[in-house]
Amino acid sequence: MNNPFQDQLTKLSRLEKRRELIPANGIDFSSNDYLSLAHHDGIRQSLINALQGGLALGSGGSRLLRGNHPEHENLEAFATDYFGCEAALFMATGYLANLALFTTVAARDDIVVMDELVHASAKEGIHASPAKRAKFAHNDATACENAIKRARKIGAANVWIAVESVYSMDGDIAPLDDLIAIADRYDAYLIVDEAHATGVHGPSGKGFSAAYEGRDNLIALHTCGKALGQAGALVTLPQVIKDFIINTARSFIYTTAPTPLSAIAVQRALEVVRDEPERRARLHQLAAHANKTFGVGETQILPLMVGGDGDALALAKQLQAQGFDIRAIRTPTVPDGAARLRLSITLNVDETDIDALSAAYGSITSGEAS
Repeated sequence: MNNPFQDQLTKLSRLEKRRELIPANGIDFSSNDYLSLAHHDGIRQSLINALQGGLALGSGGSRLLRGNHPEHENLEAFATDYFGCEAALFMATGYLANLALFTTVAARDDIVVMDELVHASAKEGIHASPAKRAKFAHNDATACENAIKRARKIGAANVWIAVESVYSMDGDIAPLDDLIAIADRYDAYLIVDEAHATGVHGPSGKGFSAAYEGRDNLIALHTCGKALGQAGALVTLPQVIKDFIINTARSFIYTTAPTPLSAIAVQRALEVVRDEPERRARLHQLAAHANKTFGVGETQILPLMVGGDGDALALAKQLQAQGFDIRAIRTPTVPDGAARLRLSITLNVDETDIDALSAAYGSITSGEAS
């Protein structure tokens, strides 16, 4: 019997695009655990205390059934105050949050204007939305404005601008000052995915969009599985849009709620970000050292450009063999010919580790290594 699945996997292998699960091993240059909160003793102890106090191990259902626990509501109240927003909604993952957002708020007569490099989960939500969509050149505010002008000319009702604040594969920063001004000028909404900024960048590590919080045309998504070291996603948004999502978003209504333990962990992580600013300062110090050492990047994410998928994969394997956990990023995550090593700086390394990786990388790419 012909097996189309095996045929496709064989083709992916031939094209050097096949993926496989690799356990974490070696010095961490690949995780998103930027502040090393996945290993924070205080957060761990808070969870131990909660479990010893009889906290439920699971949520028991969706949040509209029996799965809505006091811990979820406590976290949302804390996040509302912490980020200075009107309301917050806790969801199981950033992917589900993006899906919920774009499939509900953007209606058939609307248009979503998105940065061409916006995260895949946002694109999935946008593609599933009934709204029209248009791309603009990466980080080009003028191109964004021109796309909105065209949308208005064809009669778009609401316009939704979709961007990341720090881009996950390039590590560069969106021009949010320009984009929020454009949103104001054209009566549009701005949706900012803060996944790689929350805990690290912006006022007190609250993400770059925190400088504009409280506006009725701003929605921000704060992923909890990166610098916060936990799981889930907090969406900060106007109260009326929160209520609308609760009533209409299928990826919220028809999924099991995050565990109450997860809500406690996220709230405790936000408290650590607030109370231990030295972590953020140290991360910026390390990132600056890496940016200078490798001559690339402006944040804790450094794209080491290679080109071909096979070349990037081979380079990653050579570095992994020397004890560095760094991964190749290939198509379709990045365009053809733009494969790279994604170098992620976290508090799980120090300057000595960065220098050692730089030496190994330089040796391999200069042809000195065997």
